[in-house]
Amino acid sequence: MGEQGAGKGRKLKKTVESGSGGAKNRSVGPDSARRAKPEVGAAGAAGPKKKPGRPESHLAMVRRARRINRELAEVYPYAHPELDFRNPFELLVATVLSAQTTDLRVNQTTPALFAAYPTPEDMAAAVPEELEELIRPTGFFRAKAKSLLGLSAALRDDFGGEVPGRLADLVKLPGVGRKTANVVLGNAFGVPGITVDTHFGRLVRRWKWTEQEDPEKVEAEIAAIFPKSEWTMLSHRVIFHGRRVCHARKPACGACPIAPLCPSYGEGETDPEKARKLLKYEMGGKPGQRLSPPPDYPGSPAPPLGAD
Repeated sequence: MGEQGAGKGRKLKKTVESGSGGAKNRSVGPDSARRAKPEVGAAGAAGPKKKPGRPESHLAMVRRARRINRELAEVYPYAHPELDFRNPFELLVATVLSAQTTDLRVNQTTPALFAAYPTPEDMAAAVPEELEELIRPTGFFRAKAKSLLGLSAALRDDFGGEVPGRLADLVKLPGVGRKTANVVLGNAFGVPGITVDTHFGRLVRRWKWTEQEDPEKVEAEIAAIFPKSEWTMLSHRVIFHGRRVCHARKPACGACPIAPLCPSYGEGETDPEKARKLLKYEMGGKPGQRLSPPPDYPGSPAPPLGAD
């Protein structure tokens, strides 16, 4: 099965007018933050206007959350899973490897891994030390090797060598929790799911969609805000925005296309020029995390292992 979700977004819109004439700028790159509605980063631009003494109602929050999702869909029509994979097994393995490291490092590691062990049966029969050496660049390689050996054996023995398409079955596999299961279900099987990683949790709390810290509680509260059909793509859009603009330590507030909707505007750099320098990946004119990105991705592929 090929990758799912990578081509679900609309094709990237071209810039229809530049300058400050009020037209929307949808180009990707450092200047993509200069959008009308309003022109974020321009003089006088700011976050949402609040009425003192009037806390936001739940209904108003839901409406704002859904508007943010619509805005992100326009900014990232090409949002996709940032792990390279060709089938459900490769996505499952790559997602397990992505713990405590970057998707880029995983993508640089998996070509040799899948060349050596293309199926669950092959990986289940691997010599542990040889498997560990192949995945060493991803960190925590001994624990990850143990998980990969265990889940591969379970797939071989309990599921006929196939990755199951049910949450209840996936979470029984060694090293697989709800986050990993939702990634696989949403992107390999087309089953809607919300992926609560560190980026997703950080942003939904900044946007005041939830105050929960526990990933399962976050997942439940966000699921109640959006229709099920939006869950997978919402996850991609939020994670994309967290990696590119709304960083953990220094958000690029002055270059954020949804600043007028963000109640946490001002936590990061508000100067537009300084903020644009904080943009990452294609938003900052740099390569993405995938060696084999989908056709509609506007950035350049990541370099192979040893070339970065």
